[in-house]
Amino acid sequence: MTTGVWLVGARGSVATTAVVGAAAVAAGLTPPTGCVTESPDFAGTPLPDLGDLVFGGHDVAGADLTKRAEQLVRSGVVPAGLPELVADGLAAADAEIRPGVRVPVDVRDQATAAAALASDIAAFRERRGLDRVVVINVASTEPPADEHPAHGSLDALSAALASGNDVLPASSLYAYAALTAGCPYVDFTPSTGARLPALDELARRRGVPYAGRDGKTGETLLKSVLAPMFAQRALRVRAWSGTNLLGGGDGATLADPAAAAAKNASKSLVVGETLGYPVDGQVHIDYVADLGDWKTAWDHVVFDGFLGARMSLQFTWQGCDSALAAPLILDLARLMDLAHASGRAGPVNELAFFFKDPVGADGTTGGPGVDHALATQYATLRSWAASR
Repeated sequence: MTTGVWLVGARGSVATTAVVGAAAVAAGLTPPTGCVTESPDFAGTPLPDLGDLVFGGHDVAGADLTKRAEQLVRSGVVPAGLPELVADGLAAADAEIRPGVRVPVDVRDQATAAAALASDIAAFRERRGLDRVVVINVASTEPPADEHPAHGSLDALSAALASGNDVLPASSLYAYAALTAGCPYVDFTPSTGARLPALDELARRRGVPYAGRDGKTGETLLKSVLAPMFAQRALRVRAWSGTNLLGGGDGATLADPAAAAAKNASKSLVVGETLGYPVDGQVHIDYVADLGDWKTAWDHVVFDGFLGARMSLQFTWQGCDSALAAPLILDLARLMDLAHASGRAGPVNELAFFFKDPVGADGTTGGPGVDHALATQYATLRSWAASR
């Protein structure tokens, strides 16, 4: 079973780390640390081997994967000497990267652009003789998209595109292309992506699954563990504030207040959804260029105990975003391959474990059947994978 992984943002830090990591693990050069699907809990699940993943993608950047890997060595993300050991894998993946599109800069006719993107993906599948291709969006975060009547149904969207109207943000244009090509789609960013009624309808009609959104790798991962603790111990949380310091391309993108708004919305969901009541405090994101591919999150939590005793919790999370995200990209590629092979169409809310803002059973944010507690999400994921 050979599976294609088509990465939107294929020359970014996360995508490059995933390609290097998959090749290194397959060659026995490094253990699969951080790969959930490599744990004993998934030993009996029929997943494609990491060595059977074939990479390609879209990107608007020009630097090749070898140069990107060398940059990641200098920033301490990738071990020195590793890119040379997996040079063939990097070259093969880079040869399968096609020019992406910017919206609205490059796109005047979205129907034509989507058809070209879908054709790239289909050609990749045929050229490499792949059983299926999973498309994963790891591109830069977009500002929240404005609502448009064409988003409400597939008929309305098809009519708008046929009329030459530009109605989709870039992430949704890629999602439309992937679903049109009959490929599972994953939103690893907080961008709109497949989270539109028209695209949910397209996924169901084409018989393909989608999942997302916004990978849960750091501060929100901890929130999804700690918030249930307060709820289960009946401790009233009064305030929960967080400050995030980011470098690299992600930090530069999120320096734009409009892009940061989409990120903050997904990062803020888990506390209120888990506790069931509003909590004071905000999440802040600051760009610190000197941090490079590393990030620091500091949170301050105020809560009440018995007799109203006021107490607090503080934690600091320091990590490398690409190294935290890359193994999840490999997990999601394998699990979405499984979902597609088992006939799943529409949102796969059983993969909520991986996301800050998971799709619900009805395809909407926080829909029925979605629990933000990490332990519950993991149990759901294990049960679903074991039943395939």
